[in-house]
This record gives sequence, C-alpha cells and structure tokens, in this order.
Amino acid sequence: MRRAIAAALFAIAAPAPAAEISTHVLDLARGVGGRGVPVTLSRRSPDGAWKRVAAATTDADGRVRSFGDTQAFGPGLYRLDFDMTAFPNAGFFPEITVNFRVEDAKAHYHVPVVVSPYGYSTYRGT
Repeated sequence: MRRAIAAALFAIAAPAPAAEISTHVLDLARGVGGRGVPVTLSRRSPDGAWKRVAAATTDADGRVRSFGDTQAFGPGLYRLDFDMTAFPNAGFFPEITVNFRVEDAKAHYHVPVVVSPYGYSTYRGT
C-alpha cells in the first residue's frame, strides 16, 4: 500500500516530458564553429504571436548545447533567431531565422545552421 501511494505521489510530482533543443553555427568558409553568436528561441502562441522562451550565445565551438529549462519546450512551433552581426564575415545575411516543429516531447531537437558569406543551410541533426 505504501509503495502504491509513493508511486502515485511520484507520478504527480514528476515533471511532464519536454523536448530538448540545441543548435550549432558552422562556418563553412573557415571550417570552424561560429563562436559568440546570440540566439533567441521563441514559441508560437495560439494567437499566432511569437513569445521568447530562451536566449543563449554560442560557445567557443559554435554550440548552444541547452536553452535551459526544458519545461517550456512542449510540442508546438518554435523559431531560432541567429544574430549574425556579431559574427566575423557575417556576409549577406545579418539575421537568420529557422522555424521548426516539436512533435515528440521526449525527443532531442538539434537544429544547426551552416553559414557562408552568401548562403546558409539548416537541417535536423542529432
């Protein structure tokens, strides 16, 4: 009986699953990670407006490994905004915006961008 009560209390207190989101800026022209790029993560609300849920700056390897509290990252539409003006050789694109969908709250979503002076590409990584 005590085990059943403890299990029920744990189930109530346990956080709901939430997706993990990370990113990586890769400089194709120089062959290095994009260090020091400010990145904002937003989620689309039911009324269509974008609400900022987190922000970070890429590390020395060009990565944002975590945007912090994953409780905010349930299923929905998300947007990463990369401020490329802080990046050497920012080129033609001062800002890059990537929209994506989180469907599985237990999954990891790695959304990198590969940049060059006159182009960029993105994909779902691992």
